Formats: sequence, C-alpha cells, structure tokens
Amino acid sequence: MAGDDGDGIVDLLGDDYARTILRETYGDTKSVESLTEACDADSSTVYRRVQRLQEAGLLEDEQQLDPGGHHYKTYRASVRAVHLELSDEGFEVTVDRPESDAADRFTRLYEGFK
Repeated sequence: MAGDDGDGIVDLLGDDYARTILRETYGDTKSVESLTEACDADSSTVYRRVQRLQEAGLLEDEQQLDPGGHHYKTYRASVRAVHLELSDEGFEVTVDRPESDAADRFTRLYEGFK
C-alpha cells in the first residue's frame, strides 16, 4: 500500500522500542504490560510508541476481557513488510499489510467480547 507517511514511518522504524513492539506483536497479540517487559521500558514510553505505531497504521488493537470482567487492549502488528524505494523523485515507502476479510475481522471482534 503506497501513500503512507513515508518519512514518519521511516523515522518510527528507526526507534528501537517501536521495532521491538512490532517484532513482539507480529503474529500474536500482546498487552502493554508484556510489551513493557519486552522493551525494558516504562509503560508511558510503550504507550507513546503504541500510539505512534497505530497512527502510522502499523499496529492494531483488540479488546480483551479478563476473568474478572475488566476490559483491556492487546496489540497486533498490522504490517508484513515495509519497502523503501529510491527513485529520481526521492524515497517511496510501501507498506504490505496482511490479507484480512470481513469474516476474519468479525471473528476477532466477536472473540474480543467472549
């Protein structure tokens, strides 16, 4: 998918915490608590990176319900690859996202409310 904010994505991927969050959430959802441990950072730092990754369209959240009835979010990478191409006009960033159909999105939404 072309047309993303290329400079913003490149800057974001230059951040160790953002890369760790994407690595940890690729193929599996993780809570901020888990990401805080993986990043060896405080939760406010992780929340800021999560927000930036979501704004860039590289991370999505899912609502979870714990056994006590409390809601919390987990996060999953919503990107498979980021390509950087140099041309006469400059750099172009292309983001490849996983295929997702309406049934998959509905299933994830439904499972979040169980």
